[in-house]
This record gives sequence, structure tokens and C-alpha cells, in this order.
Amino acid sequence: MRTNPTGRQLRLGVELRKLRERAGLTATQAGQLMGIKQTQVSNMEAGRVGVSAERVRMLACHYDCADQALVEALADMAAERTRGWWEEYRSILPVGLLDLAELEQSAKRLRTAVSLHIPGLFQTAEYARAVFRQAVPELTPPDVEHRVSFRVKRQVVLFRDPPTPQQVIIHEAALRMRLGGSHVTSAQLIHLLDLNERAHISVRVLPFAAEALPGSGQGFYYFEGPVPQLDTVNLDQSHGPVFLDGEAQLHKYRVLLERMETAALSSEKSRHLIHRIIRELQGADDA
Repeated sequence: MRTNPTGRQLRLGVELRKLRERAGLTATQAGQLMGIKQTQVSNMEAGRVGVSAERVRMLACHYDCADQALVEALADMAAERTRGWWEEYRSILPVGLLDLAELEQSAKRLRTAVSLHIPGLFQTAEYARAVFRQAVPELTPPDVEHRVSFRVKRQVVLFRDPPTPQQVIIHEAALRMRLGGSHVTSAQLIHLLDLNERAHISVRVLPFAAEALPGSGQGFYYFEGPVPQLDTVNLDQSHGPVFLDGEAQLHKYRVLLERMETAALSSEKSRHLIHRIIRELQGADDA
């Protein structure tokens, strides 16, 4: 019996419960169909016990689920038993951060919208260090370094083969915030431009001149799963990641991203703006 299921295990259980409820069955009725106890069904749906890929398919059959793509995606989730690199941080960092790394590892595409700082996956170590030094309550120097190393290791999804496609919309305010000083910010923006040269990465800027600010400036990450039903939204909160996966919630953030893309500068104009801000920062250093 698991006492601390991972985010992936919890999500699998939630999706199995959704299938059962759509079929109009209680946990007791589902157990009777499967020849198991109601408590075992409940434990599977809570992520407290493992479930095999074959059992997922059998449950879907009993629940009359005709969406074969969803069933196979859930079966793949059940079959995944590999412990990720983030497990070495389990006793060091909040569980929500580990779930975030696991989501990044499995996402088919990641779409990001931020307003006040560069997205974590794109941050240099010095920029990330400046961000974590502003945490409330204040982090100890070792805790800051643990978070910096964790953030840098998360960036493996940018460089693996094949890499995870990334689409980023950054508000101009985030580019102009001098976190760590103009030298650190300048180096960060140069790094951002370097990443934007990669074919799988798209960086676009939402400028101050835009006449709309969809989402009221909140930062969020949209993880695309193997099927749309398994997408996830992560709200970037100071107290830790908040994950959303309800159908209406996912639709809302898809629409917000579409509106942000409409308001954002093109990739070429975004590069020109970032270059201009870098020159301003370097001029400030020389002054």
C-alpha cells in the first residue's frame, strides 16, 4: 500500500474514477464486475495501490469506454514503473516540485505563459539563484542550492533526443526585471535567445504596447499529454505548484493561450525586442 503516491499515480487513479462514474457505476458495482472488493477499487482510484496495464484495459471494457486512444494512454501510465532522477530529491524538496518534473518528463509538448520572470526551464543557474533568494520564508543557502540544481536538472527535457517541444509567451515585464542585477539578467536574456534558435523552441513576447493582457498576468504551464484528456495545467504560485486537470479548466487555459498568442509579437519581432533590452542592460553596466 502506497502512503505517498506520485502525481502520475494519483492522476491515473482520478482518470479511472472518471471512467467508472461516466459508466454510472459505484465502486462496489465495479468491484463486483472485476471480482474484487470495493476497497481495492477505491485504493486504485486513490493511487494507493498499483494497477497493471491489462487491468486498466479490463476496467475500460467493463466501463464501456470506446475511446481507445485514452485507454491506451492510461495503460501506458500504468505500465510506467521507472523511477525518475527527481526521486533523489524526495526528502529534500516539496513533493509538488517532484510532480512538476515528472509532468515535464512525460509531456508531449509544453506551453508556458509568464509575466514576472523567465520560465524555470529556461533559467540560468545565476538567475534561478536570484529568484530563490527572494523566497518567503527565506531559504537557507543549502536549500537555495538544492533548488537551483533541481531546476537545472529539469532542463534535460530541452536537450534530450527527441526534445520536448516548447512554446513560451513571456511578458516584456519579465524581460526587464533585473533579478540578480543587470549583468545576471543580460546573461539570462542571451541564454534565452540561444535557446530560441533551437527548432523545437518558440519564444514570443507580449509587449507593454499590447492592448490586451489575457489571463490578467498570471503565470502558468500547460502540459500536453498523449491525449487531450490527460493534459495538465500548473499554476505558478509562491506556495508551490497547483495542478488542474478538469475538462472545463483545461479548456479555459487553452483559450487563454490562444488569446495570448494573438496578442504577442511574432518570433522575429520578439528577438529584436530582446536584443534591444540586452543592449540597454549592457549600457547600464557600462554607465
